[in-house]
Amino acid sequence: MLKGKRSAVVELIKVLLVALVAVGCFRSFVIEPFHIPSGSMKSTLLVGDYLFVGKYSYGYGRYSTVLTPILSRIPFLTLKGRVLYTPPKAGDVVVFRLPSDPSTSYIKRVIGLPGDSVQIKNGHLYINGKEMHYEVVGDFMDGDRAVRRYVETLYNGKSYEILDERENSSLDNTPVYKVPPGHIFVLGDNRDDSRDSRFVTEVGNIPIDNIIGKALIVVLSFQGSDGWFPFKIRADRILHKVR
Repeated sequence: MLKGKRSAVVELIKVLLVALVAVGCFRSFVIEPFHIPSGSMKSTLLVGDYLFVGKYSYGYGRYSTVLTPILSRIPFLTLKGRVLYTPPKAGDVVVFRLPSDPSTSYIKRVIGLPGDSVQIKNGHLYINGKEMHYEVVGDFMDGDRAVRRYVETLYNGKSYEILDERENSSLDNTPVYKVPPGHIFVLGDNRDDSRDSRFVTEVGNIPIDNIIGKALIVVLSFQGSDGWFPFKIRADRILHKVR
């Protein structure tokens, strides 16, 4: 009788271990959930959005696996470069580890690729000296506050919405930023309320090795601070593709 119980416990432990390994592999190589804690990507992503990040989109790097916190402490086990690498495209929304604090993950939009120069003049984006197309499309209601909303189109045809919370912001005119090899330049869609590559010492250009994955789809979204209270679910954002 006792032997039978022990066998059952051993089998249960085996099943749990297999399940943990399966979940770890899925999170490492396929999809990982991510939560939006700030408004730096409004209106594309809202505070309270829960989304899936594709780990396979750009291949696999040092921050791809669930074992990263352990492996990063062992120099000879730290992956350098990316396996099965596919370059990110301008306009992609990516999750990455902050170079100045690798324990922190950010989500922003790729604007500059290696070799590009990026500048903002009078609130308008310039890449390699050319102004990107910029069109007013109305207001975004942020609570009871109306914020001017635009559609910005990159040189490759990728379009997305951005917000302009404040006219003549200190971030509306920047120096020219040069993107070095092996790096990307990122911006938040909420241009006046985003810590991104314009903050050189805090964020700066992002090493491609620091990319975790590409934002794919919003699977659930909660409004306000009431957490999981069902009547606060934003039903219109469920299965909303990240563009």
